[in-house]
Amino acid sequence: MTHNDDHIEKEDTLTNRQGHPITNNQNLRTVGNRGPATLENYDFLEKMSHFDRERTPERVVHARGAGAHGYFETYGTVGNEPVSKYTRAKVFQDKGKQTPVFVRFSTVIHGNHSPETLRDPRGFAVKFYTEDGNWDLVGNNIKIFFIRDAMKFPDMIHAFKPDPITNIQDVERFFDFCASSPESFHMVTFIYSPWGIPANYRMMQGSGVNTYKWVNSDGEAVLIKYHWEPKQGIKNLTQQEAEEIQAKNFNHATQDLYDAIANGDYPEWELNVQIMSDGEHPELDFDPLDDTKLWPEDQFPWHPVGKMVLNKNPEDFFAEVEQVSFGTGVLVDGLDFSDDKMLQGRTFSYSDTQRHRVGANYLQLPINAPKKRVATNQNGGQMLYKRDLAPGQNPHINYEPSMLGGLHEAKQNAKEYTPFIEGNLVHESIDRQSNTKQAGETYRNFEDWEKDELLENLIGDLSSCDEKIQKAMIALAEEADDNYGRRLKEGLQNTNKKHSSTQRPLANNDGDKAPEDAIEKGHDAEPY
Repeated sequence: MTHNDDHIEKEDTLTNRQGHPITNNQNLRTVGNRGPATLENYDFLEKMSHFDRERTPERVVHARGAGAHGYFETYGTVGNEPVSKYTRAKVFQDKGKQTPVFVRFSTVIHGNHSPETLRDPRGFAVKFYTEDGNWDLVGNNIKIFFIRDAMKFPDMIHAFKPDPITNIQDVERFFDFCASSPESFHMVTFIYSPWGIPANYRMMQGSGVNTYKWVNSDGEAVLIKYHWEPKQGIKNLTQQEAEEIQAKNFNHATQDLYDAIANGDYPEWELNVQIMSDGEHPELDFDPLDDTKLWPEDQFPWHPVGKMVLNKNPEDFFAEVEQVSFGTGVLVDGLDFSDDKMLQGRTFSYSDTQRHRVGANYLQLPINAPKKRVATNQNGGQMLYKRDLAPGQNPHINYEPSMLGGLHEAKQNAKEYTPFIEGNLVHESIDRQSNTKQAGETYRNFEDWEKDELLENLIGDLSSCDEKIQKAMIALAEEADDNYGRRLKEGLQNTNKKHSSTQRPLANNDGDKAPEDAIEKGHDAEPY
């Protein structure tokens, strides 16, 4: 019996997920070559039904992203001191030790294929595959945030997302929330300046935003802020420059990151920390747990603790960049939570959304799995493909404690960190709010062209907003800085650029004219 070589399975032979070789990937099985098709088209049904499910639910925020692999190299020191003075986390010990990482950069508000030139914070999330298991440092490029309490997060995102009726982003909705939430004014000052549109992902800073804690071997803790500083320098765009880039390529930042790594121009960031003693610090005019505040660098200097290099592009975008799943609660021994109310809320939200989006067993995916042994008593759930059994573990025992060959707790060698907590359970804001002082300092630190860009963008958008919103924003600007407030007020009084609609991307002053322009500039065509 002879065989046609074309039907012999080879290493590069196409198969279906059952392992069956595919002999015809061009045509349905039909009655005659014109059809109809038959129901038993298994290869077609498997191929098409998988295609129908190729997208997981999109992230509610940070949907648009790009990512890369690399490593983190620790300096083993904090300034001139050994890092062990402040933390026992193994990832920071031993100068020169390298830890694999995967980083995902992102925009926040819009969907998976939205332009990367939009005025928006940028996500900066790093997964460290440490010897003690995974550590996720999840943050943004801007070092502060719009709000300080996680209760407000869904409302903030709803206001910034497209209108639920028109499905168009609306600047009035954005400013309605911000004018009603004075703590957001510092972040608005950053976002409406050139800092609101980084030139790309390689040339932007990163920050943990939240306040964390480091814990040493004696069980002593300090408050910590994390900052990534790009070795490539920092570049931001004006609104006009961003619009010109968007007209040519709305994937420019993803392309920039991919091309740089492919060409061997590996981007680097230095990781710096600010350290504050654990406590309320009543001498400050702000609460150190407040995410809307910067810690002044002259009082709390930056200390370099290591560097990160990204040197490998993803092999498959979906498997890695889309399915990578971060959580602010993913900490290793020596790293701990502070009482930061945004951090507390995010710690639930991040991991919860990954279980919904990717599935209960998302941590078994290679991009999310730690690069060390795993042994749990977790069972079941969608897409479980193995049990996390230890060598010699009794497979009948999926509970603990047990005397019949089950898993056992680890021994705690270092002294446990046990902060004392006392107080009434309340629904209250923090005492030291100081909503506009740092916004004024940030404004005064801007270069003149950055101030001009900030004011032009704010005036352009606020000019079409309700007068109540304008007055509230002017009052916040006046409180922050006399010059800031005066220029915003005069600009709104004198502007002749009133817009009939607020339905447009942030600071895209002529965005509401685009539908009209498309009709006017469109070329007539006859039907065919």
